[in-house]
Amino acid sequence: MKIRVLVGTKKGAFILTSDAKRKSWKINGPLFHGWEVYHMAGSPADPNRIYASQTSGWFGQVIQRSSDGGKTWETPGGGPTVENGMPRGESNKFVYDGQVGKHLFYDGTLKPWEFKRVWHLEPDLKDPDVCWAGVEDAALFKTTDGGRTWRELPGLRTHATAPQWAPGAGGLCLHTILLDKAVPGRMFAAISAAGAFRSDDAGVSWRPINKGLHSEYIPDKNAEVGYCVHRIAQHPAKPETLYMQLHGGVLKTENAGGLWKDINKGLPNDFGFPIALDANDPDTVYIIPIDPEKGRIPPSGKLRVYRSKDGGRNWKAMTKGLPQEHCYVNVLRDALAVDAMKPCGVYFGTTGGQVYASADGGNSWNAIVRDLPHVLSVSVQTIK
Repeated sequence: MKIRVLVGTKKGAFILTSDAKRKSWKINGPLFHGWEVYHMAGSPADPNRIYASQTSGWFGQVIQRSSDGGKTWETPGGGPTVENGMPRGESNKFVYDGQVGKHLFYDGTLKPWEFKRVWHLEPDLKDPDVCWAGVEDAALFKTTDGGRTWRELPGLRTHATAPQWAPGAGGLCLHTILLDKAVPGRMFAAISAAGAFRSDDAGVSWRPINKGLHSEYIPDKNAEVGYCVHRIAQHPAKPETLYMQLHGGVLKTENAGGLWKDINKGLPNDFGFPIALDANDPDTVYIIPIDPEKGRIPPSGKLRVYRSKDGGRNWKAMTKGLPQEHCYVNVLRDALAVDAMKPCGVYFGTTGGQVYASADGGNSWNAIVRDLPHVLSVSVQTIK
């Protein structure tokens, strides 16, 4: 067995590898020097197939693809081009399917949709040439040819509620895509700041699943959309149960999004970005609380991973090996992940450039690498 940790940062990507003991790590990188790498993801169907979202405010968006586990890379849709002396990010042809509908600025004025970057990549469960992409402004794209071309599935962006969506602090981003391993055709997506959505026909049509959510920023307490969902998670052993880290809440649904209920009791606060589940236990949940009032840092300067082993009824701070004073980093929504080993390995990256790992389900931690650039995302492959 081998573990491969894919780390995206503000200045390139890194690949960390270890054997099943997860004690010593080899570090490869930086890849894509100087580019923001919002996300990297390996295919469940072929672990050697990895996709990466490479972004630049100057050159635009590029999708990179590896077919040998990250040793070599190619831009299947072509790289950035130069036109009239100015660089243009023409790679991979992400084009909205018409400009149907608009969304709102915070002041209520209408803003047209525009493509900015790919926040999240979700490779298909069975076909390594199929991959889904969540982008800003909030839209869902899909490739069926290994990233050479991308087609929007416009049913989400053109939903009747879309004019009510507004950007969160990071932009109007579709940042979470869940492909249901137990129910064919069922998908979940989360958008900041719109909410969570569910499709039962492989992304053709969607419905909001935000009942039970709450936000002090929305005057209508029963609003259908407008919620700043930070992350959702699902375990294939309990496909009707999902967990959510909201901007101001940790919640759980046991009916595939029909109704969400708070599971905040026992936490130092209800704010954070990532949420993840133990690969071997659908009732074991991991979150990382962040103080939203003091610059989005760990509460009291103590970096703590909170773990619940009973589906959110009780929480315990896991602190062994983590800094418990003068720690002022953040952990972003796509920067917490787990492997499929027993016991489960848990990994997260910080804006301070550390990647922490636990090989015992969160009981103890160590920094497997330090001093990377600001970490944007962490994903994990367990390779046989």
